[in-house]
Amino acid sequence: MLFAEVVLPLPLYSSFTYSIPEGMEGVVTGSRVLVQFGRRKFYTGIVASVHPDAPEGYSVKPISLLLDPTPIVRFPQLRLWQWIADYYLCSPGEVYKAAIPTGLKPESTTFLSLSPDCDLLEASASLKEEEARILQLVSSEKRLSISDIESRTEITNATSYIRPLLEQGVLEVAEAVVEKYRPKTVRMVRLSLRPGDHDGVHRLLDLTNRSTRQQNALMAYLDMSGFLSTRTEPKEVERDALMQRAGITPGILKAMVDKEIFEVYKKSVNRFQDFDGDTCPIPPLTEIQRDAFDAIAEGFRTKEVMLLHGVTGSGKTEIYAHLIDRVLNAGRQVLFLVPEISLTTQLTDRLRRLFGDRLLVYHSKFSDNERVDVWRRVLDSHDPLLILGARSAVFLPFHHLGLVIVDEEHESSYKQYDPAPRYNARDTAMVLASMHGAKTLLGSATPAVDTYYKALNGKYGLVTLSERFEGAALPTVEIIDMKDQRKRKLSDGILSQPLRLATEQAMHDGKQALMFQNRRGFAPFVVCRNCGWTPRCTNCDVALVYHKHSDLLRCHYCGFSMPLPPLCPACQENSVEVYGYGTERIAEEVHRRFEGYRVGRMDLDSTRNKDAFQEIIEDFSCHNMDILVGTQMITKGLDFGDVTVVGVLNADSLLNFPDFRANERAFNMLEQVAGRAGRRSDAGYVFIQTTDPGNAVLAHVAAHDYKAFYEMEIQSRERLLYPPFSRIINIFLKNKNSTDAEAAAHLFANALRATFGPRVLGPEKPFVSRVATWYLQCIMLKIESSASMSKVKRILRTIYESLARDPRIKSSVIYYDVDPA
Repeated sequence: MLFAEVVLPLPLYSSFTYSIPEGMEGVVTGSRVLVQFGRRKFYTGIVASVHPDAPEGYSVKPISLLLDPTPIVRFPQLRLWQWIADYYLCSPGEVYKAAIPTGLKPESTTFLSLSPDCDLLEASASLKEEEARILQLVSSEKRLSISDIESRTEITNATSYIRPLLEQGVLEVAEAVVEKYRPKTVRMVRLSLRPGDHDGVHRLLDLTNRSTRQQNALMAYLDMSGFLSTRTEPKEVERDALMQRAGITPGILKAMVDKEIFEVYKKSVNRFQDFDGDTCPIPPLTEIQRDAFDAIAEGFRTKEVMLLHGVTGSGKTEIYAHLIDRVLNAGRQVLFLVPEISLTTQLTDRLRRLFGDRLLVYHSKFSDNERVDVWRRVLDSHDPLLILGARSAVFLPFHHLGLVIVDEEHESSYKQYDPAPRYNARDTAMVLASMHGAKTLLGSATPAVDTYYKALNGKYGLVTLSERFEGAALPTVEIIDMKDQRKRKLSDGILSQPLRLATEQAMHDGKQALMFQNRRGFAPFVVCRNCGWTPRCTNCDVALVYHKHSDLLRCHYCGFSMPLPPLCPACQENSVEVYGYGTERIAEEVHRRFEGYRVGRMDLDSTRNKDAFQEIIEDFSCHNMDILVGTQMITKGLDFGDVTVVGVLNADSLLNFPDFRANERAFNMLEQVAGRAGRRSDAGYVFIQTTDPGNAVLAHVAAHDYKAFYEMEIQSRERLLYPPFSRIINIFLKNKNSTDAEAAAHLFANALRATFGPRVLGPEKPFVSRVATWYLQCIMLKIESSASMSKVKRILRTIYESLARDPRIKSSVIYYDVDPA
């Protein structure tokens, strides 16, 4: 008998052994199988290996079902999963859960139904109101999941009311495996004849000679399918297309089916429309771009990774296109990573015109069904493909990867924060490329300090583009002292006088402007001016942000919301006021100040649906908007030719942050948003508003001097032993009880010090110390860059197991963030 090691989508540090039943052929590494785990639950697992060794000490369960005739995961993917689990200190099950689209992971769902011997009237008499509502709903629907019950009754913590109903025998539980993926199908039409049967066609024509419409439908089908052609097989014809072409109704088509003239059948199709236009030739490179392209190609002879350091607007995308074309023509695949979904919108249009149907797009805004379709296309196709996507695209089942491009490689958006695996897609992509024997190109105008250090020290190759495309000048940056503006009463709300005047001139000239504020909502602060009351989240240690559109106070951490009270709850006075500026308030103020001009907004609130990014970007590109207000979404890689003015409305919120990467993040974001201005022949102007105009970071941004900023930052990192001179692991402990959280953190930190010594810092409360009712503590582990992460993982696991009996540790959740961004 053979056995399979199966990885389950659960936070478990080992695989589980199942027997392969006789006659279940095709269970191999990468197969998708349905297995029972525990008494009642069923999960979709991935086979990690097959072997003949029966485990000792317990009997194994058999695999319940083989879900696919062929594997859905390739061997290099399993190697990548294991690397992620080892490096980022998590379990393979957590990697699997993140990697595979939900539509490919059917699992059993708990359903509740009325017990057969339950007397509804008798049972309802002694129930609480909430229990009675739940019972009434289940009895009317026959079977409901717990999530359905919670959403339809709007009862919070419905499980506490369901439990007594189960104990009394009023309700009973059943498990059912729910398949979440639904292929897209279309109805097709074919003749009930063998291809080329001319005599049969004449017979059908005679059969329809009394109905002009039926005969029109038959003639239309013959024309659309080429059925009478002797050279090719008939083409498939969609039912709706045939009815439109022939001008017939479904009733007429049904009559023809009843006469056995036509047969109607279903066919699974791709959800994504094929590119129906002509592809364009790739624009030729300028002399400077050609030199950079040649240098990259030459560098790939000796280096696995190359860094393209090009100033904003230097034409990095054109170089990418030529490299992609070379790799596709060699028959290999290309992965093109971008940090934000919003960037895929403009890039998709540009790359689609160049590469047509060879381009696939993959990101989290797609539905589960759409993501499964892309997954299967990459898995089944042996054609050279270009995959454009955000960080989750690194998990796709590549088989012949030749090149990985990581655009805006410095971006913290490549880092997954919650839940595990807390991986960095840039670093993971480089490991993925090496496993396939592919090359990696990192591109940025403001490379991460770690990346630039490795390039200068020879680990990566380095190519520099120091001029903008077609000689366009870098924008002029002016640092605005907002304390002086307010003192002289020159500011109009949040807009300084220089920014206001420059925007007016841009509007007069028919140009466009961007306004950047890295805070969404209407107002970040709500305070009672009488007693100082401030509304705070009931679940998190943060103040609530006011959103005027919904007239709600919201928590940006857990989603809690409440209405803005008309009177202060503390002093009962009509003195609650909002302070500060979020993007919603700025957009309103800019619209008032520049009356007659169209103002748009791009932030998380305005881009909830899948198509919102594209609609906003297209509107701005087509001059349906004059001024666009946004968060960091507007700072990254977008190319608008008529933007001549960029306003950074509050640089202080970027600079004053308690983190060793704060300066780097601030410089990158400010330089990137500045790079949106003046990307063509018109001069660009950037106004950075701050109360600290002497800040050294702002001076480097104003001079567009990345190298000077890098030298300042690398010296500070070396002095304090921060990356790239060490590796940081943040260890978080969270507990529902604040005292237990603090005690568990000190217990764990002391145990760490016994092994790691002074490399352990903390514990301390993080910047936000309570999130979603969990109290947080953080321990920083600063280790050597050359340390083995798999060995560190084993040590951390051993320390945890030695403390696991302590009730404070047992009640805490411990997780790790390696290389925090």
